[in-house]
Amino acid sequence: MSPIQVRRVYDAPSPADGARVLVDRLWPRGLRKDAAHLTEWAKDVAPSTDLRTWYGHDPAKFDEFRVRYLDELSGRGQRAELAKLRALAATGPMTLLTATRDVDISQAAVLAQVLRQPPDDKGGEAACWAHLVCPDCGAIEAEGHRAGCAQA
Repeated sequence: MSPIQVRRVYDAPSPADGARVLVDRLWPRGLRKDAAHLTEWAKDVAPSTDLRTWYGHDPAKFDEFRVRYLDELSGRGQRAELAKLRALAATGPMTLLTATRDVDISQAAVLAQVLRQPPDDKGGEAACWAHLVCPDCGAIEAEGHRAGCAQA
């Protein structure tokens, strides 16, 4: 697989970027669409508004954000978009872009990790295991529900 990198959408485009894919749900403030030099805007793989608002890019919440975001990526539309991004990455380098200041704790970083993993022929992508996750508390049901969950 070709290299997949993560950068801020506000950074100047580079020839090494390859395909440039914005993975934010909202258009970045103050950026003209023609200045972004995008190959694609993949809104369907961006975190939901509820998850994005809850997270608020708080570094202390990143591990939990990652778990919840992977759960969201198991949806039918998200899996289809992941397949499109995998196909795009197979054609050459790809850069996932986000407006987030700290790209290391962004959805783009999580998404890059997912896309760098080869698809598992035996069980699918990790995101495909979301049916094992409690919809109320987000815990893996086999490991027990979180405190306060109605299904506990």
